[in-house]
Amino acid sequence: MESAAAASLNLLLRGGSVMLLALMAALLWRAQRHKPAARLGAGFAIGVAAATLAAAPGFGALPALPRAVISGVAAGSMVVFWLFTRALLDDGFALRRWHGAVWGVLAALGVLACLSRPPLAAPLAWTMGLSPVFWSLLAIVQSLAHWREDLVEGRRRLRAVIVAATALYTIGQLAAALLVGVDLKTIIESSANAAGTAALAAFFAWQLLQWRGSALFEETGTGTGTGTVTETRAKAEAVGAAPATTPAPDARQVATLQSLMTVQRIYREPSLTVAALALRMGLPEHRLRRLINQGLGHRHFSAFLNAYRIGDAKQALADPRQADVPVLTIAMDVGFQSIGPFNRAFKADTGLTPTEFRRSQVPRAADPVAVNTPEHAET
Repeated sequence: MESAAAASLNLLLRGGSVMLLALMAALLWRAQRHKPAARLGAGFAIGVAAATLAAAPGFGALPALPRAVISGVAAGSMVVFWLFTRALLDDGFALRRWHGAVWGVLAALGVLACLSRPPLAAPLAWTMGLSPVFWSLLAIVQSLAHWREDLVEGRRRLRAVIVAATALYTIGQLAAALLVGVDLKTIIESSANAAGTAALAAFFAWQLLQWRGSALFEETGTGTGTGTVTETRAKAEAVGAAPATTPAPDARQVATLQSLMTVQRIYREPSLTVAALALRMGLPEHRLRRLINQGLGHRHFSAFLNAYRIGDAKQALADPRQADVPVLTIAMDVGFQSIGPFNRAFKADTGLTPTEFRRSQVPRAADPVAVNTPEHAET
């Protein structure tokens, strides 16, 4: 049991954290509620505020209804955190119904854990204690995925922040409980935990001042890989590149890169990576990432390659001479390694499947003027 002074400090820290988290949620929702990442960020802040309240001294003395509501919101907070990291780091992220269903299941378990009595209380308490660890690990895996292919430097740094913060706080709690030999509930309700929550809330509030107006929260696509350096630089700044005060991309390097892509068509190499392309150009990887992001307006290396690959595929699918060529063959020819990623990328770009796109070109393919031009005539 904590002393009266420690309990008062615990309440003070938790109260300050809740107010700070509520302010963060309000700022995100008010300024950018139409953006998935901002909405999820606001939801996560509310969830952490609920978890902070649920671990406060005297929480068990509250009436059953408010305890159940707060416990349910707190139980689903780490699912929201995982979705938040996905929305920030994945340009193609979209909320699905099953996301809400998973949150609902965890919230229901949180309500049961709050209201249950032995023998269900202990297993439910452990389930709720281990759930944040699972979702934290999932968020870490998500943050580390495609690390080298992310072309937005600010977002790459954000990945490191997410990994460090989640590992330090959520997984650290479980490790502390195992090392000290006390139950997880005691660790979560301690003044040390309250101080950690307050410190992280303050840290993320400070980060929010930098992120809130940045393109990290933008719903943006990718560039087309065309245009002048000035035009693509303006596009790059709009999709999360470095501020305009950074040096402009080298026009010769941009021209060399465009030549490799449009003339040599190296994007057709299925195993092409950032490292391989950087070696081909004689540039460090970080400079190549900056060149593609700021010079050509792309946020992710795969999207950069796919812009060229899908362009090639559309030409092939619309070509009457290739009407009998299987879609899989075309996908492999342009650089995809399997049909699944090709279909997803193609539909994301055109709104149609490759087969639907090819069928939409039938009138053009059947046009006798197009078919009987000298280029297509028999010899």
